[in-house]
Amino acid sequence: MPRRPRLSPVGIPLHIVQRGNNRQVCFTCDSDLKAYAQWLVEAAQKYKVSIHAWVFMTNHVHLLVTPLEEMAASRMMQFIGRHYVRYFNYTYRRTGTLWEGRFHSCLIQEETFLLNCQRYIELNPVRAGMVKDPGDYSWSSYRINGFGIESKLLTPHRLYEQLGRSKLERLKNYRDLFQDHVDGELLQDIRFALNKGLILGTERFKSEVEALTGRRVAPIRRGPKT
Repeated sequence: MPRRPRLSPVGIPLHIVQRGNNRQVCFTCDSDLKAYAQWLVEAAQKYKVSIHAWVFMTNHVHLLVTPLEEMAASRMMQFIGRHYVRYFNYTYRRTGTLWEGRFHSCLIQEETFLLNCQRYIELNPVRAGMVKDPGDYSWSSYRINGFGIESKLLTPHRLYEQLGRSKLERLKNYRDLFQDHVDGELLQDIRFALNKGLILGTERFKSEVEALTGRRVAPIRRGPKT
């Protein structure tokens, strides 16, 4: 049976995670991470995808993106997958698959969830116990969004740009968002929507996506057991 096309309308943000097969290590050193980042820059430009946030962990990658053309996100990930796997296998003299099949993704409602999803992504190293502060981790977008470091990879989302009238005000207000962690019900909703390929948003937003795509959208919350 053919796989169902991925739900990814143009202009609606998408949370993507790409994991190593059986959670195996995909990045062993900075050279690996730099190679992946370079192909991500190239693919995002080639296929017209805006990237708002990311984190590269040892065995998986999180991205927050907005596709600007049909199938843009899928084409971007296919491009990266082909190039990086070829590089990784050649470098480490291995063969076979590296990634865990298709990448996972979910649509994100902008006004309600986008900045929370962005925080979730950039706090990943903190939740993993790798650092105490997200600014201490080199391979995420936090330093760009929170301290203004230049990056060819990042395109700020309009909601980020609305955090302040000046660059310094935006940077401070963005850092202030990280005084609280993403936890509890919000954390569960983000993970459930991502793992199931659903939508992180209100019921109204889901109805709007259904009308736009002609596809039924299941709720992100599971009902009580009976």
